[in-house]
Amino acid sequence: MSALICVARIGAAHGVRGAVKLWTFTEDPFAVKRYGPLLSKDGKRQFELAQAREGKDHLVATFKGITTRDEAERLNGIELYVAREKLPATDEDEYYHADLIGLAAVTIDGDALGRVLAIHNFGAGDIIEIAPPKGPMMLLPFTNAVVPEVDIAGGRVVIALPQEIEGDRNEGTSPGRPGEVRDEN
Repeated sequence: MSALICVARIGAAHGVRGAVKLWTFTEDPFAVKRYGPLLSKDGKRQFELAQAREGKDHLVATFKGITTRDEAERLNGIELYVAREKLPATDEDEYYHADLIGLAAVTIDGDALGRVLAIHNFGAGDIIEIAPPKGPMMLLPFTNAVVPEVDIAGGRVVIALPQEIEGDRNEGTSPGRPGEVRDEN
């Protein structure tokens, strides 16, 4: 079986006829209808969408065989997956998170930094999380300047470590006491 990619998560029951809130992780929220049966993470359960309509920040969906609120409530929190090959091809410089996770991270000089643990987006752009063999996790902007090369076939990403991250300097602090703000009066 090929790699499974998480495309949605079932939320709380909606109404009394078996509908649920459905949060999709696809560019087009309704794309989940085109992938055929959706699978649980372990691949043992299948869910077939019967209907889906737009909600406020999610879809309101019904699944075949789920007709009561009690049945819908038992689905809350289930993540839904599809086989990687069912997803559309990506454009150049566009990647599925699952294709990046686990790749080796190396510097421009070829020195090992660790492995890609995750890709995050907290609203200000993508962040690549790298787990080094020792030490704290590294969170870096996932931009062409910081990640100039992604070689999925070669199993690595090349990282151009920033020299300084804006805001890191302790401007306005006393030289011997980091974090203390100088009183200029």
